[in-house]
Amino acid sequence: MRRVLSGLAMLALSASWQVAHATTITIPQSALIPSTTYYTDSIGGGLGAVVVTTGGGNAANVGDASGRNDDGFRGPISLGFSMPFFGTTYSSFFVNNNGNVSFNAGIAAFTPSGPQGATQPVISPFFADVDTRAAASGVVYLRTDIPNQIIVTWDAVGYFGAHADKLNSFQLVLRGPDYAIPVGEGAIGFFYKTMQWETGDASGGSGGFGGTPGAVGFGDGLSNGNILQGSIENGISGVVNDHHLWFDPNLEPITATPEPATLLLFGTTTAGIALARWRRRSAG
Repeated sequence: MRRVLSGLAMLALSASWQVAHATTITIPQSALIPSTTYYTDSIGGGLGAVVVTTGGGNAANVGDASGRNDDGFRGPISLGFSMPFFGTTYSSFFVNNNGNVSFNAGIAAFTPSGPQGATQPVISPFFADVDTRAAASGVVYLRTDIPNQIIVTWDAVGYFGAHADKLNSFQLVLRGPDYAIPVGEGAIGFFYKTMQWETGDASGGSGGFGGTPGAVGFGDGLSNGNILQGSIENGISGVVNDHHLWFDPNLEPITATPEPATLLLFGTTTAGIALARWRRRSAG
């Protein structure tokens, strides 16, 4: 018994140490770029296929061809490429109805404590309590027809419980290492059209607001993450409404197109920049 208690104490100490030393990097709202379209609106080809759930929580409606569900997810789905993320390389992912994609396992959680608080590594264009069961709500779509690129769209989706008086439209773009990224774009993209709600009823909200609002960013599943300024705060839907945001493979926002001289400088100082970034991310 003494050894068991000692082991439990060590686990508790380890967990508290991880929380105390968690690193959260804030993504400034100034990185957001005004726009009113999805990425797919510019390239054509549509949104792809309806995401049919394979698992999840409340009313996941597993296997329902309509894709209508609450707290469902689909996966694992092959990326078609290898994706480095917080020091681990992944080849598959899960699409979660509640505004995010994850690695290792699906996420049925509906109230965000910030993407960095998710139990799995997560990419969250808008982690909130999406509920697509109402007839007036749209559903989630997945497009995989472009090599080295995945596109997930939460198109005009409602919120819990089965409300569709307000709808959110947002899209995630993931690109593999072999994708030829155009100047001014990035490896990961968040795109937002009309965003009318930010909280589900079960997250302490009423009428789509209040309680614990949605979160935008990245998490490693161990309480470390990169979070958009204003996440989990009232007004986040208005912050991202009609904007988009690109990130480089290091999850740094791309805010401007560098001049040729800047590109040359970057090329000669990559090691120094990487070291500085590692120090900053390891702080805390």
